[in-house]
Amino acid sequence: MSKVKRKRYKKKRYFVPITIVILLIVIRLSLPFFIKNYVNKVLADIPGYYGQVKDIDLSIIRGAYTIHGMYLNTVNANTEIPFLDFKQTDISIEWNALFHGRIVSEIEMLEPTIIYVFEDQQQDTTGQANTEDWSKALTNLVPIDINRLTIENGKFAFLQLQADPNIDLNLSNVQLTASNLRNVIEKTRTLPSNIQATATSIGNGNVVLKGDMNLVKEIPDIDITFSLENANAKALNDFTNYYAGIDFDEGSFDLFGELAIADGYLKGSFKPILKNAKLIGKEDGFLKTLWEGFVGFFKFVLKNHKQDTLATKIPIEGDLNSVKTKVWPTVTRIFRNAWIKAYKGVIDDDLNYQDATEGADKLKEKRP
Repeated sequence: MSKVKRKRYKKKRYFVPITIVILLIVIRLSLPFFIKNYVNKVLADIPGYYGQVKDIDLSIIRGAYTIHGMYLNTVNANTEIPFLDFKQTDISIEWNALFHGRIVSEIEMLEPTIIYVFEDQQQDTTGQANTEDWSKALTNLVPIDINRLTIENGKFAFLQLQADPNIDLNLSNVQLTASNLRNVIEKTRTLPSNIQATATSIGNGNVVLKGDMNLVKEIPDIDITFSLENANAKALNDFTNYYAGIDFDEGSFDLFGELAIADGYLKGSFKPILKNAKLIGKEDGFLKTLWEGFVGFFKFVLKNHKQDTLATKIPIEGDLNSVKTKVWPTVTRIFRNAWIKAYKGVIDDDLNYQDATEGADKLKEKRP
């Protein structure tokens, strides 16, 4: 009788752990399915947009899950071009932050594509979403605060399909790293987060962006610089021809800029430089040649002949709700480049976060 009891006891003793193991296996196998349904529900609930994901992989040991093939588009889009198309997004716990006593996440995105189709996004319909709707929804897919973001081989583009030919302004091969977004380390710094990015523009221009941020604030503080160098001006022809009736036969294009935001007050500048530009092409018709000749005359008068550049520096400043471009300084600086001293193809580095802070303080003093 005692032997029978021992056998029953042994069976019960093994039954509980085996049941637990089986249950854990079932939960593990089911989790990707439930997570996928959750993500698809979040995407389906964004007003004016629709989207879905193809698959989700789960790694419990690493504390991560990977979303494959996520896309998002507007409900009333005229095209089938996805607004967001993320090939692979890996969301995981940032283990280094645990040493600082914080539980935060990091995101690694492989080949994400964001394509802003002008006609799709300008639909005047009810229920249309705005940036806050979809960006907040995507943030909700991450269960804990994001502290680090990495983008590998991304693409950002602006398309206008009703233009003839179509306008396609894009950045490809985008490599971006943004770290310490939730201020896990160096908490005493005013701008604790760092961002660095490189990309290739249309016309094979080299794009570099770098700077510091504070994203913990409701309105982020920013201090960044960016440059675009040696882009073939002919790559802009679809855009310039549609909006200005001119195109380039030769030349290159540079753009240098600085932006600082403090307490919702922005101060910055853009410095476009057109080098060795020639407007009139051999295949242009009579009227087009006449117009480009007229524009070319003013270009001849306003360019710096020693450097063969047409350039200016455009200052912008103001509260984020009413940012203004200073027209008169922009115009006078065209003459400065042409007749006094040519602008150099570098970032001037003549404004910073402190300048934006002073502007914000002056604005506060003026308010009742």
